[in-house]
Amino acid sequence: MTNLFQPLTLSSGTTLKNRFILAPLTNSQSHVDGTLSEDEYHWLTKRAQGGFALTMTCAAHVQAVGQGFPGQLGVFSDHHLEGLTRLADGIKQHGSVSMVQLHHAGMRSPAELIGEPPLCPSDNEETGARAMTTEEVEQLGEDFVSAAVRAEKAGFEGVEIHGAHGYILAQFLSGKINQRQDQYGGSLENRGRLIRDIIDGVRARCSKDFILGLRLSPERFDVELGDMLAFTQTILSDGKIDFLDLSLWDVFKEPQQEEFKGRTLLSYFTDLDRGNVALGIAGKLRTPEEIRQAMEANIDFILLGRAAILHHDYPLQMQADHDFQPVTNPVSPEHLRNEGLGEVFVDYMRTWKGFVVE
Repeated sequence: MTNLFQPLTLSSGTTLKNRFILAPLTNSQSHVDGTLSEDEYHWLTKRAQGGFALTMTCAAHVQAVGQGFPGQLGVFSDHHLEGLTRLADGIKQHGSVSMVQLHHAGMRSPAELIGEPPLCPSDNEETGARAMTTEEVEQLGEDFVSAAVRAEKAGFEGVEIHGAHGYILAQFLSGKINQRQDQYGGSLENRGRLIRDIIDGVRARCSKDFILGLRLSPERFDVELGDMLAFTQTILSDGKIDFLDLSLWDVFKEPQQEEFKGRTLLSYFTDLDRGNVALGIAGKLRTPEEIRQAMEANIDFILLGRAAILHHDYPLQMQADHDFQPVTNPVSPEHLRNEGLGEVFVDYMRTWKGFVVE
């Protein structure tokens, strides 16, 4: 069983009871103002109860104008503190470590949702996004850090910085999207400056035992694999984060770029010197056999998304039966309701082709 059910101690001192983490999943269940709803509380605490060592919220936006989807959890105002505090307590009551994923959608913020043109490192004709001023970039970094401080005040044990999936921090990393001429554009060092500033700010203003993770996409979304490998090695060498969360789409796939083919995308990252930083991966892990195979690739933990939607207690089921067979899609709406999804979340899953019975 590899080390799936062995504890993992992170560099800041927190010990996870196993290697299962709930991936941060969009569910659109929060209230319009970003405050926590009963459905979102139920969905997340049910995963904590189901044996996940660490339960992470959906992407929670750090600025009102950074909202990426309807019903998104907010962490940009003290108005959110009451719900966030209740959620942190509810997760921890079940012996799961609680974390918030910090997010800003940037040019992927729908204008009709935020009421103004979205923000981007540079003007973007396709999305209608406008370039941020240097002062706005600095304020964005401050708002990520303030959101981390707010999350800790609410009782969460850590935060993950969302630098993946083409959202604003990934937009800064992209040499194609980011055409800035100031200290946040041009060289890879400059394009990664905002993420490094946020990491430094969280480390300076949150407790020493506060967990800090970073999620990255190594390809797609207008980023180059070579750039992402170099940037990742810089972050790992700095040793200021507890873990790196790689969103791979498919953990066993080869890279898209022709010159990197011939081996798995993941192998390029497991070859990096990661020091004391733990490495986790997400991407189409569904069966126990796939999870075991992934763990054998020299990683420290796995993040489950779709599998955790289908089985709130996936870790407990796999611990009881190492070869348990998860349900296969499509599943009935009633199955999802029984697994703790509210009606809005069930409707959202209907937009995933083949996930819910028509």
